[in-house]
Amino acid sequence: MSYRVIKNAETGDIILRKAKWCASFWCHLKGLQFVRNLPEDEGLLFVTGKETRSQATIHMFFMFFSIGVVWLDSQGKVVDKKLAKPWRPAYAPSLPAQYYIEARPSVLDKVQIGDILQFDEVK
Repeated sequence: MSYRVIKNAETGDIILRKAKWCASFWCHLKGLQFVRNLPEDEGLLFVTGKETRSQATIHMFFMFFSIGVVWLDSQGKVVDKKLAKPWRPAYAPSLPAQYYIEARPSVLDKVQIGDILQFDEVK
């Protein structure tokens, strides 16, 4: 299992201290479903094969709390962000994305559309 520290590439500000690298089918399938608690500085970093809206669309079934979702293009540029509420059928980015972050809603206050994020492997 691999983890990343997510930072703002320009300022060096830490967005999340521990984000699980989620590239496999099973990790995408499970996501945060049935999770009861998520620490404030942790989340998931989902990786898709290419920039697309459909593969970066999420659902909120079997979720017990709201999350902040941040979508990024292939260069790590934030293209959209939304507050996702439990038991909603779908949230899609407004532009194609290759990565997306799911974390506590406070993550939305730490990023702006157009920010460039970097993912450094936690050793």
